[in-house]
Amino acid sequence: MNSKGESLDSTGVSALMTVVTNVNDNVLHGGLNHLSDIDVVEFMRRLEICKRQLAALDSTLVIEASERDLPRKAGVKDAVPFLRQTLGLSRYDAAVRVKIAAACGEFLGADGKPRPITLTATANAFEAGVISRDHVRGIVDIMTHLPAEVPAPARTETEALLVEHCVTGMPDDLPKIGREILARLDPEGTVISDADRRRRRGITISRPGVDGMSKIEGWLTPELRALLDAIFAKLARPGMCNLDDTDAEILTATARVESKVLEAAARRDRRDAAQRTHDALFALVTALQPVADSAADAVASTAAAGAGVAAAAAKAGKPVKLGKHRGLPVEVVVTMSLADLERGAGVATTASGGHLSINEALKLAKGSRPVLAVLDKDEIPLYLAHGERLASSGQRLALIARDRGCTHPGCDVPASMCAAHHVIDWAKGGPTDLNNLALVCDHHHALVNDSDNGWQTVMLGKDSAHPGRVGWIAPATLDPSHTPRVNEHHHVGQRVATAVDSSCRRWGARAA
Repeated sequence: MNSKGESLDSTGVSALMTVVTNVNDNVLHGGLNHLSDIDVVEFMRRLEICKRQLAALDSTLVIEASERDLPRKAGVKDAVPFLRQTLGLSRYDAAVRVKIAAACGEFLGADGKPRPITLTATANAFEAGVISRDHVRGIVDIMTHLPAEVPAPARTETEALLVEHCVTGMPDDLPKIGREILARLDPEGTVISDADRRRRRGITISRPGVDGMSKIEGWLTPELRALLDAIFAKLARPGMCNLDDTDAEILTATARVESKVLEAAARRDRRDAAQRTHDALFALVTALQPVADSAADAVASTAAAGAGVAAAAAKAGKPVKLGKHRGLPVEVVVTMSLADLERGAGVATTASGGHLSINEALKLAKGSRPVLAVLDKDEIPLYLAHGERLASSGQRLALIARDRGCTHPGCDVPASMCAAHHVIDWAKGGPTDLNNLALVCDHHHALVNDSDNGWQTVMLGKDSAHPGRVGWIAPATLDPSHTPRVNEHHHVGQRVATAVDSSCRRWGARAA
């Protein structure tokens, strides 16, 4: 901030830019071969702090330009087009910088004295380089949507909690945290209600283009998103419902697929995620086609669609059976706390990482057949044991309730896309018990091995800050201390929101 340091003249600016340019040239052209792996990682971290501190200067410069009326002098109406024109920024980038400046910048009042910064804790952390521009943008979005009646002390504590998360957490987690916080600060839906979401719902399919392709876009309600996530977790995984695969007819929406067949099909699969989702939707709709009246037509349609049994069930008014995915029926798994259920406010979490309001989750449970897991105040599921290598359905449900997704630090893959991993390997005598199992995505599962570059997994004991959770130990090149780390991505929203609950009760907020 200008008021915190000495004023810069043109000579000082030139000297500063020379230093930055020299550092950049040395890194780009000096070579880093003499650095060890640990040195490279440490250099990346320190450089990131420097880049964040430089990014924090944008707010000072945006404010300076605005107070000098530079946008009007340049012939534009405000700071956004001025930044786009002057710096060659996208509209989005320019708007984000202006938005951050408004929340974290130090403006002068009419009397020429600095006005209080709107988000002081965020601004200080950004200036220190401990949080990034994406962190700040996420915090600003959440704080902007807080109900106006939340008292100022509670708002300050909420901001402090968000900044505390961002110092060690990733910006991708902030939308989840925001939903959790709003659900508690606005349980009656005065800011964003279920009715608001329903009014916005809609899917638009454009007219076919010259190539016959049609674009689809729109907004899905949380309920529909939860249902589709559960279905696509199976049907859109690599190898399933592949329209380009000559053997695809055996991997349709309703077929029972052997693991070896699916693995072979997955190795042949060259589709991206969007193409797999398209083919999964095609398979799902195909399975819902009505059965022909005559037996001959039924046989013909079954051969063409590969879904006669499912179509017959649909015509009879019964739900289509999609078999199992990773040991569980293809259905929505919803987790909520007992406290939220009793008060009828808060959020429920799906196995795919989505969020529903408590009311939405209960309506979904009434109208379909999801699995509903209600946890106690400590979020501890029932202990289950199993004497076979593969986890039972009950154990997978308990893992979903406990882990919520891949346990590897920083991984955002939801529970619906994870396998049950033995912390102590089955081949080494590790039991298939809940206290020796963890949810792990396929990618990170392959990283667990006994080589120098392999990761290790451990169950954390009672003396740990995360008892009963799965810790991951990185290779020495990434962490010479071999400190076990847990994945907070799937849990941080609930923990922060619970702290907000406590804060609001302390300051007399009406919700929670």
